[in-house]
Amino acid sequence: MLNILIAFLLLSGTFFLVSSSIGVIRFSDVYARLHATTKAATLGISGLLIGVCLFMHVEHKTLSGQLLLAIVFVLLTAPVAAHMISKAAHQAGIKPVAKDKKVKFNKTIQKQKQYQK
Repeated sequence: MLNILIAFLLLSGTFFLVSSSIGVIRFSDVYARLHATTKAATLGISGLLIGVCLFMHVEHKTLSGQLLLAIVFVLLTAPVAAHMISKAAHQAGIKPVAKDKKVKFNKTIQKQKQYQK
């Protein structure tokens, strides 16, 4: 039963990380990309690390404190870092792209600012 839980955590963590990387490619502005990255990557990394921690407990009868600290570190720092990046983008004057104005993938943030003016 525990092996099914471990497999579920590893697969769901992988799914969230893949969806996060797709979101970075597909979304049009820095705010949407940041939202996709933060939410999905936090869940993905946490799921993977919890799965690995349970696997180590089942196979080797050990509980890794380093993995538990890594989980706590990711859960605490990812939202704070995303908030700081979005605040810096807001203070730099980068506005969200409207739904009718699509930005091509290869444009940089500087080109996005020129596009929005």
